[in-house]
Amino acid sequence: MRGNRIPVKHSMVLAAVLVLAATAGCTTEGKRGPEPAVGSSSNGSSLSGTPQPGSTTTAGEGSAPATSASPSDPSASVPGQAATATAWKTYTDPAKKVAFELPRDWIAQSEAPEAGSLPGAVKVVVKDAGGRYLGTLHTGMAAAAPLACPAGEGRPYVVINSVPMDLPHSAEAGTITPHAVFRVIQGYRFFGSYGITNMVAGADGQACELRNRVQGPAGQGDYFFGDLAAIHAFAADEKVAPAKSFDTLDQAAKYVEQSPEFANVQRMLLSLKVNL
Repeated sequence: MRGNRIPVKHSMVLAAVLVLAATAGCTTEGKRGPEPAVGSSSNGSSLSGTPQPGSTTTAGEGSAPATSASPSDPSASVPGQAATATAWKTYTDPAKKVAFELPRDWIAQSEAPEAGSLPGAVKVVVKDAGGRYLGTLHTGMAAAAPLACPAGEGRPYVVINSVPMDLPHSAEAGTITPHAVFRVIQGYRFFGSYGITNMVAGADGQACELRNRVQGPAGQGDYFFGDLAAIHAFAADEKVAPAKSFDTLDQAAKYVEQSPEFANVQRMLLSLKVNL
């Protein structure tokens, strides 16, 4: 699965996000906060660089342009660094419905599927060598209803990392080719989450929720693989973990660009094989 990575310059993630950050202003929550994110396109798989009111900075001025994808090209990507773990193993469930690679010292633990799952569903929790939670793979989930996001309630989001995957999926309206993604949504901070998805996040760079979920073929249920099945703009009194939290888009980009954890997680996500 490592061959799915798209060869772009290693510095493009940070450059693209710095261009976006240059268009920032104030939050709309009654206090000054981090710069507003400039959202992805409606296909949920790209960055777009629309300047905020009063800004004269546009993508490409004095820096690399933000990566973008048209509806006919949903695979534009800004991958992070290569995986750093030196030894890997493969987890396969007893029924051989799923398989994925993970660093040899990480833990893959089978658990009982959630209530309401389809017969034969699989749930696997992944932790690092110290027992810290990293993600969950869950198949056979009941099909998700379309998410309603009333006008004015969406929050800006960006897709910092997106790599296409070859996985079984529904091709109904409102879906895209499955991708492994790292996306950030703006609340009082920037909240980030990694996972796989084929669901359109929202229109015009605004979303109420970002789902790390693949809608499976008809009758096969949905499945997710990531740190959270969905992420939203958390309130100040909500528990954020295991989602990531950043003060700026620059910090989020550096997590993708420089973090060994993300590099290893991304290889794990991209290695997923599903036999529904």
